[in-house]
Amino acid sequence: MALRFLLDTHIIVRWLSEPLRLSREQARVLNDITRTGEPVALSGISLVEIAVLFTRGHYRMKSTPAELLGTLDDNPAFQVLPITIDIVAEVATMGGSLSDPADRAIVATARVHRLRLITSDQRIIESRLVAIVD
Repeated sequence: MALRFLLDTHIIVRWLSEPLRLSREQARVLNDITRTGEPVALSGISLVEIAVLFTRGHYRMKSTPAELLGTLDDNPAFQVLPITIDIVAEVATMGGSLSDPADRAIVATARVHRLRLITSDQRIIESRLVAIVD
């Protein structure tokens, strides 16, 4: 089954730990994905962001960072897309509408792989750089 969606970092964490914080449309899409067994993509930079979020105490979760990352690694529904030269080149074409390097890498990953980004990040939404589910 072909990939259609890329999850922003906060969506990964919410889906696995706080699903009630997802928007109605995000929950609908993710429920459909779960029901059909469709895989979803994650940018490799999201794994780094998750580790940083835990070390800064931004999320209070029942699982440890190792457990969450293990879930992402062990579950075939999650496909981690590495940062490639094509993605870095795409980052360079995006101009200055996004300042966060991780946001830029995530958006570029979605653009290079022609995926819809599931996000609630207003800066990304307002940038109109990528098709989204918000």
